[in-house]
Amino acid sequence: MHQNTGVTVRESLLNIPARFPFADTLARGLLEETGSDPMQLAAYTLLLPTRRAVRTLREAFLRQSNGKALLLPRLLPVADPDEITLLPLLSDTSATDDSTMDIRPPISPLHRQLLLTRLILAAPATGQACTPDRAALLASELAQLLDQVQTEGLGFDALEKLVPEDYARHWQITLDFLSILTRHWPVILESMGCLDPAEHRNRLLLARARAWQTTPPSGPILAAGITGSIPAVASLLATITTLPQGRVVLPGLDRNLDADSWEAIDESHPQHALKRLLDRLGKTRDAVHDWPCVESIRTAHPDRERLCSEVMRPASTTHTWRHIKPLAEETVQGITRLDCPSPREEAFAIALLMRHTLSIPERTCALVTPDRDLARRVAADLTRWGITVDDSAGRPLAVTPPGAFLRLGADMVAQRFAPVPLLALLKHPLCSAGLDAAVFRDSVRRLELGVLRGVRPAPGIAGLRAAALASGAMDESLSALLDALERCCADFIALMAEQDVPLHILLESHMRMAEALATTPDRPGPLWLWDADAGMAAASFAADLAEHAAVLGQIRPQAYPGLLDALMRGRTVRTRFGSHPRLDILGPMEARLHQADIMIVGSLNEEVWPPRPGADPWMSRPMRTAFGLPLPEQKVGHTAHDLVTVLGSPHVVLTRSLKVEGTPTVPSRWLLRLETVLSAIGLALPEPEHPWLKWAELFDRPEQMIPVRRPAPRPPVESRPRALSATRIETWMRDPYAIYASHILGLRPLDPLDAQPGPADYGTLVHRALEDFIRRFPHMLPADPEAELLASGQKVFADTIARPSVQAFWWPRFERLARWFAIQEQGRRNMIRETFVEISGSLDLGDFVLTAKADRIDLLEDGSLVIVDYKTGAPPSAREVAAGFSPQLPLEALIAHHGGFPGIPAGRTITSLLYWHLKGSANGGEERNACGHGLSPDTLAKQALEGLRGLIDAFSQPDTPYEARPHPGKAPAWSDWLHLARVREWAAAGDADGDGA
Repeated sequence: MHQNTGVTVRESLLNIPARFPFADTLARGLLEETGSDPMQLAAYTLLLPTRRAVRTLREAFLRQSNGKALLLPRLLPVADPDEITLLPLLSDTSATDDSTMDIRPPISPLHRQLLLTRLILAAPATGQACTPDRAALLASELAQLLDQVQTEGLGFDALEKLVPEDYARHWQITLDFLSILTRHWPVILESMGCLDPAEHRNRLLLARARAWQTTPPSGPILAAGITGSIPAVASLLATITTLPQGRVVLPGLDRNLDADSWEAIDESHPQHALKRLLDRLGKTRDAVHDWPCVESIRTAHPDRERLCSEVMRPASTTHTWRHIKPLAEETVQGITRLDCPSPREEAFAIALLMRHTLSIPERTCALVTPDRDLARRVAADLTRWGITVDDSAGRPLAVTPPGAFLRLGADMVAQRFAPVPLLALLKHPLCSAGLDAAVFRDSVRRLELGVLRGVRPAPGIAGLRAAALASGAMDESLSALLDALERCCADFIALMAEQDVPLHILLESHMRMAEALATTPDRPGPLWLWDADAGMAAASFAADLAEHAAVLGQIRPQAYPGLLDALMRGRTVRTRFGSHPRLDILGPMEARLHQADIMIVGSLNEEVWPPRPGADPWMSRPMRTAFGLPLPEQKVGHTAHDLVTVLGSPHVVLTRSLKVEGTPTVPSRWLLRLETVLSAIGLALPEPEHPWLKWAELFDRPEQMIPVRRPAPRPPVESRPRALSATRIETWMRDPYAIYASHILGLRPLDPLDAQPGPADYGTLVHRALEDFIRRFPHMLPADPEAELLASGQKVFADTIARPSVQAFWWPRFERLARWFAIQEQGRRNMIRETFVEISGSLDLGDFVLTAKADRIDLLEDGSLVIVDYKTGAPPSAREVAAGFSPQLPLEALIAHHGGFPGIPAGRTITSLLYWHLKGSANGGEERNACGHGLSPDTLAKQALEGLRGLIDAFSQPDTPYEARPHPGKAPAWSDWLHLARVREWAAAGDADGDGA
């Protein structure tokens, strides 16, 4: 060892203070230690906590050597339970102990999950039957419990004695269920010759520790940045401290905390893991020496460490804040805070700050946050400037294009090509089904408009064909689309229709279908589907599942989509290339050894920093303690250590949102502690260098806010309608803009996808049923009119009666109104000569044609007419009819008086205008007279004609606008054009006039 470092062999336990960038300080020290001999540095072996730490240290060596070519040390992550990352420990030729070669290989995580899923499905049911997807999710939880227990070096022997009689009964049921792990799982692992990943890591590390004790390695060994929270890793660190060339470099040991506070540290303290490691090593803080820190490395003020120590002081000794020693004003230089209105403003302010960083040559910036939503928002905002920054936590495979494509395909077939899952797949960018992309997209749009909008068609591709033929939408392109879809999916459709199918056969057929659906005329499907990082991750998942799918045997095909989702959970995709070299978005663990020029700590709210401890589905807190597992607060301590590491950086920006989804948030406990300590010292955080929040607010704000006014278009007179129905006349009066949209622009509202029958559909069915009954019995009533009317209803409702909502709500209402209608008919039929139902008529007014379709017109024996309008909804009041806002019945009376209805001669007297309110309540219905007090049908008809003439004359003038809802109090309760008229915008602004748009 070189003497210029001042470190001797006996100083095997070292520390890099939190205010020093760990990776750069370590790299600089090693470069100075090895001098100019590149071979000496290559002889070193460095053990690091994670693969991210390995990457960070590589970059640090590059920076500290000024880009000079180096032979780097062996850099090995030890905390990952991964055979590939730990494999180099097996190949250490300096050891002669062969014990490591006898360690059984680890079982793959997916293989383990499938085996545990099989055990869960075979376990005795204690309640609701367990489906494969639920069993797979439970298996994932069981695997986590296995890893926790084995990480702590525990066994399941004490599990049976864990639940005393005073605990709730369900805990005993839970532990009975855990017999899967105590009785069956060890037998399965033994038969397979495998180990759980955590147990494999533990045995490998412990075996390596024993080998090094027997035969120390020939080169220097450094364990750096490891807190030793894993017992097997702590044992290896203990061995390294005894090696002649072994050293352990701790990350940010707190030397400022007084002895009483040090002893009071609990699991939630950032120093808890380091304290427990020192206790295991039998060392005190005084035995730890400082790494030879290089003063040329830019750091925060030395008092920053004291500030962090005080902020994280154990709760039992916070009374000492009253006598806290003053800190230099420079302590808080470089720390700023942004309290943002919402996550949107927080994300964009962070993106602006990161973008500004790039304007300064060679400056770097990193966002550190456990909030993946914030991370995604920031990454999306940075794309405004063409900047790509990858979230180090990766993206869930399930939401990447290939992962979503696989899930959507399985769901589409399982739901038998229902409109929503079908369109979700067909509109996926990867889907072409072997057709030209442009032709395919056009055909999909035709299928959507002609077949999928409205009530769901019959199941399967055959149902789509039938619906297309019935609607007249079938053409050559649509037929080609359905043929291609059937060709790609035929085998998988057949399998999904079976009772039970082996999982590996379902998977193979599913993958073939996905590849066929992704095929284009110029490129095979596999080249599209398995391309890039996400595609390779999806291919790896599919291959892994195919290798082990036989474990689960046969499953019901309907459970396959849910099982696929459950097994895909936890799979992440990390981008290997293309991310910006000077910007990073990191999770707290990934940022442990990373330090950029500007460190941003995002989402500093409670339940994010620290995250809310998740509920343990297997054990209560006392049970975990009795069993020997750490409490959830240990994760709080780890997060606190990550925060302290970031706070030691020279430039730190702390951000939080005041509200999330409209709910006020609570600042992180550590942010509140920082405020308290600074107040006690008499210091305050400096203002941000730039007004980031103001800039974020102004960035998307237009230079001028032009208020939206009520639309009042004035189309040319020749474009205005010259014929309208009686029902549309009412719309013309109440909301002229609706007439403009539908009759002048020619717009039609789209039906919703997979529409459930609504009130309008119910009204149509009732009208059809009543029409069928009257046409069947136009003169003499049957012996049982109620039964015959119900028979007509059953015929009309046949296509929808199977729907639960219709069966539960609509049909009982129809039964009640049928009883009322039958009684009405029995009392009226002897006065009626003839009944006209659903009869269409018109009246030519010279420059305008009025049309109408009357629900019912009764020609009485005395030659007079009664016009009836069926209403399943609330009928208008007599006052509205008299005021002219509900002119339908008076206008129908006007047409009838002039002989506009076929079969009804002109000049007939109209004695009544009636609304039959067919509400289907307890009394079935009621009859209401549309004529108010002192008004006759003839009077209402004449008033309606005058009102109609006034409308025709007014809208024949070019300056008369088709204004949106000119009388809000009389406007329709619902309109298809509210969004087009932007009603909420101008109505909220109080616009009551509007001069057109």
